Amino acid sequence: MRLPIERPFARIAGEGMPAPRVRFAPLAAAVAVAMLLASTETAAGAESYIRDTEIETDIRTMVTPIWKAAGLDPNALHVYLIENKQINAFVAGGQNEFINTGLIMRAQTPNQLIGVLAHETGHIAGGHLTRFQEAVRNASIEGIIALVLGAAATVAARGSGGGAAMLPAEGVAERALMQYSITQEASADHAAMTFLDASGQSARGLLQFFQILQGEMMLSGIHEDPYLRTHPLTAQRIDYLRNHVEHSRFSDVPDSQTNVDLLKRTKVKLDAFISPPSSTLAAFPEKDQSVLARYARAIAYYRIPRLDKALPTIDGLIRDFPKDPYFRELKGQMLFENGRISDAIPPYEEAVRLAPGAPLLRISLAQTYIESNDPKINKRAIAYLNDALRTEDKEVGAWRLLATAYGRDNQMGMAALALAEEGLSAGKKKVAQQQAIRAKALLPKSSAAYNRAENIHLEAEHFEDSAGGVANSR
Repeated sequence: MRLPIERPFARIAGEGMPAPRVRFAPLAAAVAVAMLLASTETAAGAESYIRDTEIETDIRTMVTPIWKAAGLDPNALHVYLIENKQINAFVAGGQNEFINTGLIMRAQTPNQLIGVLAHETGHIAGGHLTRFQEAVRNASIEGIIALVLGAAATVAARGSGGGAAMLPAEGVAERALMQYSITQEASADHAAMTFLDASGQSARGLLQFFQILQGEMMLSGIHEDPYLRTHPLTAQRIDYLRNHVEHSRFSDVPDSQTNVDLLKRTKVKLDAFISPPSSTLAAFPEKDQSVLARYARAIAYYRIPRLDKALPTIDGLIRDFPKDPYFRELKGQMLFENGRISDAIPPYEEAVRLAPGAPLLRISLAQTYIESNDPKINKRAIAYLNDALRTEDKEVGAWRLLATAYGRDNQMGMAALALAEEGLSAGKKKVAQQQAIRAKALLPKSSAAYNRAENIHLEAEHFEDSAGGVANSR
């Protein structure tokens, strides 16, 4: 598990750039967005998103039958985790499903989590994303998250009488982004039930989730939970779902043991990474020699950090489960983040060998190659990054890594092109345009790379024209 790559990197041919911060894309309602974010910068900036190959893969395994039932291409959808204890999930920027860690930790069964994601998939399949939401398609992932959380914080402050009065422009942003209509919510409910039935799964979990939210709403007296603010809940929706559960022949279908195991391991791993290590070690004492307990302790020891305990623990898991790529990934992360770069390479290489289709593992391995400062493996880093970025083109740090690798290989045109891609993925259109121009001056004309630089240049120009020249980064 790791936060998005934000380590400082070597300057590329004098083109060093500051470490990335949260960035926001210019939208049609750019002024409204700027005002909204200005009032909620602290709340939004405090959040972070997590990339973890194992957890994302496990969630994808659980929800892929839903995506297929919806007629969506699973390879085109992305799952992003937000480190936030509140129950929430949303879709934005195209086919991206954002999930709070709080939702995962509160899910008592896989069916509850799958039910919520089936509902979110209903919004995607139903085309419920507003023009405002569609406009963030080209924003960085950090930008999308900060924008949504900023809007949520403003709505919460207004609802609680906290003095954050909504300005007219902010009201435009809230109405355009934050809230689905009751009609759209009912439509997404219906779609979720259809997808669950089509995949042979129960809708009972979604009903249970709504009942949990309804109970919290009644206790608080106001819609405090972000999910309730963005997804208005009515008694009619619950009654409709209850009626479906009472009559569907799939309502009593149990969760598969595979999904039960996946959710359990996901929750243990998440908790070990986000809770204090002392809490993890208290929950999983040494006498507990189960696989999950050992995994949790390895993470806790690494976070303290106590490598003298973490490494033997993870080595024991690798010995017992030699085909598990994620134990090797964790060992690589332990070593890398404690300055043992060369030692981190073999476990990362084994993780990639065991999970060859996992792009985030390739990015981690490539970063280890690059920071080892070994010219002999620099070209391998380039190959792995190019492969990973075919599907992870929003990973800003990975583009920076690629620029670094190309710069060390004296491929300055390709380094500039990677920096242009970085600017594009981060929502920094001026940077993208400047680096694209530089790349075109260095690359052979009519080459694929030159054509890509030209496309980035044109896209950046079009973006600035359509946005009216509004500044787009912070």
